[in-house]
Amino acid sequence: MNRKFIASVSIAALCLAITGAAIWKLVKEQNSPSELKLATGSKGGDYYTFGEAIRRVIEKNEPQIKLQVIPTNGADENMQLLNDGKVQLALVQNDTPAKPSARAIALLYPEVFHLIAAKKSPIQTIFDLKGKRIALMPKGSGSYNAFWILAQHYDLKPTDFQWFQMTPQKAALALRNGQVDAVFRTLPIGNSWTKELLRTTEARMIPIEQAAAMKIAYPYLIDSTIPKGTYKAIPAVPEYNLPTVGVQAALITNENVSANLVKKITSILYEYRHNLVKIEPKAATISQPDIGQNLGLTLHEGARNYYDREKPAFLNENAEVIALLMSIATLIGSGLWSLRSHFSDKQKNRADKYNLEIVTLTETARQTDKLEDLENLRQELFRIFREVVQDLDEDRISPESFQSFAFSWQVAINTIHHKEIVTINKLHNPKNLAVELSEVESINNR
Repeated sequence: MNRKFIASVSIAALCLAITGAAIWKLVKEQNSPSELKLATGSKGGDYYTFGEAIRRVIEKNEPQIKLQVIPTNGADENMQLLNDGKVQLALVQNDTPAKPSARAIALLYPEVFHLIAAKKSPIQTIFDLKGKRIALMPKGSGSYNAFWILAQHYDLKPTDFQWFQMTPQKAALALRNGQVDAVFRTLPIGNSWTKELLRTTEARMIPIEQAAAMKIAYPYLIDSTIPKGTYKAIPAVPEYNLPTVGVQAALITNENVSANLVKKITSILYEYRHNLVKIEPKAATISQPDIGQNLGLTLHEGARNYYDREKPAFLNENAEVIALLMSIATLIGSGLWSLRSHFSDKQKNRADKYNLEIVTLTETARQTDKLEDLENLRQELFRIFREVVQDLDEDRISPESFQSFAFSWQVAINTIHHKEIVTINKLHNPKNLAVELSEVESINNR
């Protein structure tokens, strides 16, 4: 009897010890800081800047996660560092060859092909690159890889032209000094590097067509357009809506990073997106990867857990219970659908209200000639933008409505900017007013 008692007590003590150890480990994991490294791109570049924005928002809202932003030479290096376990997170383009251990977290924003030719260069199309000098980004960067995809589609061989690997700064200088005829980069629309280059030179943007045909061989590519006047308003650069091709910037991780940690990071990207947008406006387009977007990577378990957080739990196979639940679901389904429709209508009505405000402000800007009034209108536009971002974060408007609002908002900002230019020029040289008003009206009607 004593032996049985002792054995029972021993087994109970062992179970208690195992349970206690498991609980202690879980508590330790929950409360211990997690130190992660994020591979981005060159310092000052879009990837590095976006990585810094992610770091700031994560550390503000989840102090237990310490993120170190690592500058690199580009997407290929980032993918290799991730596969080697030297970093836990990386920013890459979705055309970067994937490593076995890479897993997706989120798509961040589109990047499009920019081909910029010198003013005196005869380059008008991709075919005109033959026999010319072209500045490319360093090997291993997403821009470098993208150019050769473009060249292959247009049947251009490396021997058809002279090409040089350069940093963005050296490439811009080479174009200014006439050492190259063109520069190629993959960048977000409206980026500061292109804007500065076009502002300080008389270079031209070259259209890149046949995106739909390129998607046959490279399904992850996207059709894109650089709107007229994106980089310069008067005279407009580009001078018309410029067709081009794009890829997606993505945040990826290693399969060995814990699901709980990745879920936390994913939740911060979405639930504190309004904070990200304040630092980096491109964050407004963060989206969930899916098969249709052809990322070429498996979704990390932790990211999937976040995206699936509102899905119902799996039901154990039980015919009677399933039948009962399905009966209940049938009864309440119509009610839920009605509520969903009501919610969607509320989102749309709220978005329509904002768009109507933007239209009214735009029309007011077109009719005023006072610089003080134009500045007040600009401040009002930014107030509305902050309010809309807050509504997006709190699901009071849908992502689709936000995209529509963003376009209207940009038109309004452009209108105010153009009216300020016209008003200032009117004060200094009234004779040019009629010509400039015609140019502004043309830009706003694009």
